[in-house]
Amino acid sequence: MTDTVLVERSGGIATVTLNRPHKKNAITGEVLDGLNAALDTIARDPVDRVLVLTGAAGDFSSGADLTDRNAIGSGPRSPFVVHMRRVADSILRLHRFPKPSIAAVDGVAVGMGMNMALACDLVVATERARFCEIFSRRGMAIDAGGSWVLPRLVGLHKAKELAFFGEMISATDAHAMGLINLVCPTAELAVAVDDWARRLAAGPTVALSLTKGMLNNAFATSVDQALEDEARSQHIASTTEDLKEALAAFVDKREPSFKGR
Repeated sequence: MTDTVLVERSGGIATVTLNRPHKKNAITGEVLDGLNAALDTIARDPVDRVLVLTGAAGDFSSGADLTDRNAIGSGPRSPFVVHMRRVADSILRLHRFPKPSIAAVDGVAVGMGMNMALACDLVVATERARFCEIFSRRGMAIDAGGSWVLPRLVGLHKAKELAFFGEMISATDAHAMGLINLVCPTAELAVAVDDWARRLAAGPTVALSLTKGMLNNAFATSVDQALEDEARSQHIASTTEDLKEALAAFVDKREPSFKGR
């Protein structure tokens, strides 16, 4: 990890912070490398049961840093497509992350920054948060998974509106159209995110991971395959200590104490 990506851990919650506040946490090649390293480490560590992705100093991310010549691919040995595959690596890590993830958004979440937030399972934003698929205003096509996730969240025509015009939208409007899960006062962001994160960290980690995978595949599978996937997932869940604990807690009429295994 580098100082452009910070990691903090507490009670099963791993918080990853994009840390370039002087550039509103604009994303460079170095940031992508640091994010990938952090995600890989957290994914493997059984102590980490929830991921929180956020930005430093009152902004989530202003998107790709277009002044980062190394990142945008200058020169014949560094074509733009190479950088875009680097972006894809990070976005896929977020979408496929095996544990629940929450994006905590304050300030701007623009372009790649917006789509990184949407790659998380849940998005909690402050009242002053703003979102924008800014690509068309920079003469660029949408990227960072926006072409895939937007139609699934808001429908095709609304996705085209957001992508074609690249207008800034408020957290309230983003919530109304189903882009994000929760809007809270700025001063309450940490509390709101911590509440959800702790509830998830106290949950049955394996079962949540299985559920996440099936929901992510919902638009690409048939009902027959979905039912088969559910059967296989329940078989896996049935072998966990958490299921045994849940059954014991039911019999004892108490809340279960899940260990994530």
